[in-house]
Amino acid sequence: MSTQSADPAGPAGPANPTEPADPLARERAHLSSSRAALRTMRKDVESLDIRDVTANWVNAEALQHQISERIKALADLSDTPLFFGRLDYLHAPGAEQAEGAEGERFYIGRRHVHDAAGDPMVIDWRAPVSQPFYRASKRDPMDVGLRRRFGYTGGDLTAYEDEHLSDPAAVSGSDGGATTSKLLQQEIERPRVGPMRDIVATIQPEQDEIVRSGLAGTVCVQGGPGTGKTAVGLHRVAYLLYAFRERLARTGTLVIGPNRSFLHYIEQVLPALGELEVKQATVDDLVAHVEVRGTDDAAAAVVKGDARMAEVLRRAVRSHVTMPTEQVVVVRGSRRWRVPAYELEDIVGELLERDIRYGAAREALPQRIAHAVLVQMERSGEAPDDRVQDAVARNLAVKAAVKAIWPPVDPAKLVLRLLADADYLAVHADGVLTDEEQKTILWARPARSVKSAKWSAADAVLIDEATDLVQRTHSLGHVVLDEAQDLSPMQYRAVGRRCTTGSATVLGDLAQGTTPWATRSWEEALAHLGKGEAVIEELTAGFRVPTDVITYASRLLPHIAPGLTPVASVRENPGFFELRTITVTSDTDGDEQVVAACEELLRHEGSVGLIAADARVPALTEALSAAGIGHLDPGEETTPERRLTLVPASLAKGLEYDYVVLDEPQAVVDGEPDERTGLRRLYVALTRAVSGLIVTHAAPLPPQLV
Repeated sequence: MSTQSADPAGPAGPANPTEPADPLARERAHLSSSRAALRTMRKDVESLDIRDVTANWVNAEALQHQISERIKALADLSDTPLFFGRLDYLHAPGAEQAEGAEGERFYIGRRHVHDAAGDPMVIDWRAPVSQPFYRASKRDPMDVGLRRRFGYTGGDLTAYEDEHLSDPAAVSGSDGGATTSKLLQQEIERPRVGPMRDIVATIQPEQDEIVRSGLAGTVCVQGGPGTGKTAVGLHRVAYLLYAFRERLARTGTLVIGPNRSFLHYIEQVLPALGELEVKQATVDDLVAHVEVRGTDDAAAAVVKGDARMAEVLRRAVRSHVTMPTEQVVVVRGSRRWRVPAYELEDIVGELLERDIRYGAAREALPQRIAHAVLVQMERSGEAPDDRVQDAVARNLAVKAAVKAIWPPVDPAKLVLRLLADADYLAVHADGVLTDEEQKTILWARPARSVKSAKWSAADAVLIDEATDLVQRTHSLGHVVLDEAQDLSPMQYRAVGRRCTTGSATVLGDLAQGTTPWATRSWEEALAHLGKGEAVIEELTAGFRVPTDVITYASRLLPHIAPGLTPVASVRENPGFFELRTITVTSDTDGDEQVVAACEELLRHEGSVGLIAADARVPALTEALSAAGIGHLDPGEETTPERRLTLVPASLAKGLEYDYVVLDEPQAVVDGEPDERTGLRRLYVALTRAVSGLIVTHAAPLPPQLV
């Protein structure tokens, strides 16, 4: 890439005479000025005095919290570039057709920064004026004359690269000797050390379309390994919070991941983009009505996760309603008012037909009975008002009738009885579950109480469903559901309840489904989620996994997800891929050769993951310790001294490492209850590497890979 002697004045007009003549020096000066402006913005917030602007301590606490969060959002992260691009427009935005209109220059970054006069020095990447940075092309320049990308080393601006979109042949820049058009590729291929980082500087046009899709609609993203679907989902949240901040501030947002290790891995992405209020949880966190201390075998978990269980629970809840057989007599003063049984039956029948929540109907029943009494009062010449109706609704006779007709329901006790009482389950599962399926989910040793029961994760989801049948679950404005392919239909329903009045971003890969109930099609999954109208998008360009690695892993696709488009790697760095046979002798079990492969990869910069079947982890832990190599558990942050993570195959999903040693592929397959699930688990493990993969094996490889 050639070095320019001067930066063209371009559409933004002539440069300031006091600025340095060297283009790179000018950009560094703008970076310094922008950082100074950001510090001033932060100091302005820190100096706010709210003592005379709040009416009471509650308002003061709320306002102080908002100020504290704003101060955090304005933090200048020294190792994070404040801006990563620049757009030089041919015309002022909104004045493209005005003859002689002067263009404007905008620096694109992770947050908005303005100077003392309020003029922008850095534009938030989510602003409409920033969109051409991601979508403009030589074919459609979107009124952009020049797009400049910046290269950084740590927090220091060290290079730039220009695209003259109005002159497709022109490319220029300065990077101290790098070749043309490398900055974007270098950013994509930068080593993965520490938690997941944002991709705000490298978002591609097809990803940007998903990121900027509106709040009203639900989007489902099918993406193979390394296509950036998780990053797209997180950046979509950040964009929605920018575009619909006031609305989402009221309704809330939530990111749902498969496990705690995964959530820890992604937890820094949104704060780096200035968003600090987004909550994160697993599905198990959402349905934590009871303590989970037990497990189900695969057959029981599949039945409990089936959507038909929702009908079983609905029947069981509604079975508590008993049609009245006696009248209700309300005494007020010297008068007695009678509501006959047939009229009570009509009231109860009407509430059942409305099919509203059990608890809401129970709350409405005493008011309906009281209204029937008021009608009689009015016919007798009295003029009762709302206070009289409320008093009648609280009458002891009415309360007793409501308790007998529509008793309260404890969701956990209801599920406990269904799983412990064969006759009770048979009544409510008749025609829904087969006799064999009913036997499958019945507890061998029924628990005596909710507290003593050894609830499984699937049981907790059933309790959540029953809880919602009694009382409506609070709905959020937007939910991001990652690794969705592993959810059961009942888990989809649990997530769907959290966004009934909002929207969702569903992320996953059908080829990576590793549960017995893994999703077979996104249309089916979205129907269970209650978002059947969602738009399904597919990402097929791979930005993470080297070509040789993804090509090798894709040999499994015909066996695990026929019809899916294989990922095509766009990485220029080919990385490396090696199959290494381990020699086992009478004196050695071969584990030291696996450790030697890890030591070999640790000589390179970046993180290293040793992925193995769960049953192999103890032996490899011992081998690493014997070699004096410290290692981390999944989700723990790497440091320069500790860069090796030992990863059980069951926890590898969603994680990534610069280099990976995959131990014994056949053992990974054998560790699952069936071959199809095992091959999917292997597909996940094979695709965690960013720069290089060594597959070590003493046993023969699975035939699907040969």
